[in-house]
Amino acid sequence: MRASAALSVVAGHQTAAAPSLADRIGRLQAQARNLAREHIAALETAMAEVERLSGEIADGGEAYPVGVREIARRLAAECEASGNTIKALAGRT
Repeated sequence: MRASAALSVVAGHQTAAAPSLADRIGRLQAQARNLAREHIAALETAMAEVERLSGEIADGGEAYPVGVREIARRLAAECEASGNTIKALAGRT
C-alpha cells in the first residue's frame, strides 16, 4: 500500500479579495468614458469627411446644380462650426 500525501496549510498565503462593487462600477464607468471618447472621435472624423466633400461640391462650379452647391456650401460651414463645438465640449480644443 502506498502512503497518502498529507495536506497542509501554508501560513501567509492569502487569496485575492474579490473587487468591491464600487471598484467594479468605477472600472465600468471608466470603460464607458473611453468608449464614448472613441465614438466622439468617429463622429468628428465623419463630420470632417462631410465637410471636405461638401467643400468640393460647393467649389465644383457649373458641373453641380446651383441649389446643390449652395446646400453643400452651408453644410461645409455647419460641419466646421459643429466640429469645433464638439471638440470644445469634449475638452480637446
